[in-house]
Amino acid sequence: MSENKTETMLSYIEECPDIIRNNTKDSKAITLDLVKEYTSFPYKTIWIVASGSSSNSAYCARYFMRRYLDCEVKVITPFTFIHAENNFTPDDFIFVISQSGYSSNTIEALQVIKNRGRKTISLTMDSNSDIKDYSDLLVNFNIGFEKIGFVTKGVTGLTLFLMLFALEASLTKDIISLDLYQDLKNQLDKSALVNQEVLKQTKEFYQDNFLSLVSIDKTYICGLGSGYGVALEGALKISETVQIPASACESEEYLHGITLQVTPKTTGFFIDTSLASDRIIEIYEANKLATNNTFLITLNSQYKDEKTALVVDTDIDSEILPLCFLPFFQYLAYQITEDTSRWEKHPSYKRLSEVIGGKTKNYSKRPS
Repeated sequence: MSENKTETMLSYIEECPDIIRNNTKDSKAITLDLVKEYTSFPYKTIWIVASGSSSNSAYCARYFMRRYLDCEVKVITPFTFIHAENNFTPDDFIFVISQSGYSSNTIEALQVIKNRGRKTISLTMDSNSDIKDYSDLLVNFNIGFEKIGFVTKGVTGLTLFLMLFALEASLTKDIISLDLYQDLKNQLDKSALVNQEVLKQTKEFYQDNFLSLVSIDKTYICGLGSGYGVALEGALKISETVQIPASACESEEYLHGITLQVTPKTTGFFIDTSLASDRIIEIYEANKLATNNTFLITLNSQYKDEKTALVVDTDIDSEILPLCFLPFFQYLAYQITEDTSRWEKHPSYKRLSEVIGGKTKNYSKRPS
């Protein structure tokens, strides 16, 4: 008899290396339908309509997609798409993402696309969810089901899927060579081991900085390029779980007004993916003069003995690094919430959620 394992955010985070390995190996099969659709016409731009963690995953994958598909990739939230910005053309390849498959604004975005005479394409982790009834093409990004609302393996798995889609489509369209394709697949496969190692290091980092981390309040997470996607997801996860104000910003923009709010109680995380590394390190060092709660995740080995820095030892391309860096923030969000007993939400949230929400009625009927 198989043992019933309790599913938690942490157990999902720990599944990610295997998801990366297995889906990278099966990349052609799992991306086939989306690649076939994309390569059927010489599209010039990709529009990804997504909210929350799905949007953050798209930002994590965006720079990889732009580079290897040699086209612009636009990420837009459904509410903005529905009401303010839906001027897509026949040259734009457009699809929506709802990890749960029950996001009401995503379904409404599909209806806008349908009304414009376009094929409706959706990505989800739940093929039996409500979104199937509004999709001409439904693509499951193959991570299994995630019962916990604070998605973790869904973010990593979706980021990977979007990268694999770009890789397979690029090879199909002869944008990249077979040698480069294989090199990138090897790097994606290698990221599984790095993801696993980063999680191990983050557990040690958490203990080394325990008092500071369980005391965090107003928090800023700064990144650039693919690191900005990680910053977005890190801020969302901390906001959802630890229930404190957490914001993401582009690294240099942090200096343009946000620093006016910094006090010794402010927490700052800086993500260094090697892009403009010197400047990001410079900002990190300056921030330490204002608050001791200043942390760095970097590839720079010069910081390996600094307890407020987590050094990732890898030569993986910066566009792939979100797959390696995501567990840092996922684990911190989980463990801080666990150790400070903040899973229970304030009664004010219950009052709000009883009258308004972003999911369809069937969401409450899903396994949870």
